[in-house]
Amino acid sequence: MKRKWHIRTRLLLTLIGTICAVLLVVALAFNLSIRQYIRLRVSSQLREVSQDASGQMRKVSQDASDQMRKISQDASSQTEDIFRSADGRRFDEHPDRVMGTSGNAVILNSDGSLLFVLHGDEETGANLASWFAGQAQPATIPYKIVTIDSGSYAVSVTDDPVTDGQYMLTYVDVTSLMSFTGRINALLLIIILAAVVLSVFLSRIVAGTLARPVQELSDFSHEIGRGDLQQQEFRFHDLEFDDLAGSMNQMVSDLNAARQKQEIFFQNISHELRTPLTSIRGNAEGIVYGVMEPQSAAKVILSESDKLGGMIEDILYLSRMSKAAPEGSAKPLDLRDVLSLCVSEQRVAAESKDIQFRFSFDEEPVYLSVREQDAQRMFSNLISNAIRYAKSEISLVCRSENGAPFVSVADDGPGIAEEDLPHVFERFYKGKGGKHGIGLAIAQAVAESCHGTLTAHNNGGAVFELKFPPAESE
Repeated sequence: MKRKWHIRTRLLLTLIGTICAVLLVVALAFNLSIRQYIRLRVSSQLREVSQDASGQMRKVSQDASDQMRKISQDASSQTEDIFRSADGRRFDEHPDRVMGTSGNAVILNSDGSLLFVLHGDEETGANLASWFAGQAQPATIPYKIVTIDSGSYAVSVTDDPVTDGQYMLTYVDVTSLMSFTGRINALLLIIILAAVVLSVFLSRIVAGTLARPVQELSDFSHEIGRGDLQQQEFRFHDLEFDDLAGSMNQMVSDLNAARQKQEIFFQNISHELRTPLTSIRGNAEGIVYGVMEPQSAAKVILSESDKLGGMIEDILYLSRMSKAAPEGSAKPLDLRDVLSLCVSEQRVAAESKDIQFRFSFDEEPVYLSVREQDAQRMFSNLISNAIRYAKSEISLVCRSENGAPFVSVADDGPGIAEEDLPHVFERFYKGKGGKHGIGLAIAQAVAESCHGTLTAHNNGGAVFELKFPPAESE
């Protein structure tokens, strides 16, 4: 099972992790940048020193061995005279203009031991020579940072340009630069530690402001779950929590409305079921006690049973339509054919009341993707409702409006009362002359299952209009 975390802990770890990661990246980038900068500056300076020293050594007199002996006997005086540049400048007279450091050079034997100092501090040269001699295999080194007792130095070792088998070691003191880098790293470490402490403090404050609304909304949801559907007023500073609280209060309002509808539904269904059951029971008792003519009472029982059965079937059908995925598959149907079939099924009932049908159908098919039994149920309910109220005529319209199916069922009756108009599609709501208040609710449920709309209005008589999104034709 995945471990659960408190908001405070998660926020703390996130803040600390983010701040530390950012500062570590900054520290790493700084170190890489400063080292690269030092390498570029010092490498250039080391090359200049090496080239300068090589040029001056080639200008030494032809008797190199005598000159070297003189340098060995009196390095301080002879080096001063011999290793001046052509224009009389010395190495230390021209330090790096950015770093302020000077390049130095020493000559080493083949085994890495110090032979003599061209320029620089002799002790430092000796220490660097000892370091080089201690290498497993003395060889040329393009660039390397070496730390000895006296400090840190950028070192480059090349072959002696005058004498084979010897080495020329040039170096630049970078102690101050490395010390500066160390101080910056220490400062960054202090900043990281301070950021961790600050993030702990801030996370406790921020997590508290987040956890409190969550806890309050969680308690509110528990109250809703226990059936306490009372709206609550919240005052949150965060827009998201305020929106969530508003949504939960709206949900409470919707649940209250649904509960009221459910109560009305059960009241209505109880009344609608009680009426035929009472009639059936009364006639059955009349037969049992011999107070009613059996044949007549049996007809009433059958009639009320059919009415009760139809009502139950409508309730079950409406329940099935309320499912997210009703049983069966939809297919494109020509709505003209479905309407014609429904009219044929109810033509006898219409003719018994001298009601005529007037058709206004498109010549081309009007397709809608729908289950056939749903379409028949929807149109049959609308037509039977129209027959119940029509005086002499029912108008049926079926056409395609810009590829979208449109169906209209209108009668020439008295129309829908203004007080009934907002409620005609509610379950078990019956207007004057209504049957049991389920037929129009079923029609609306079918329309919505096809992503359509069913609306009602008066235009002389009652008019019911069905509008659907465009459907593919076959």
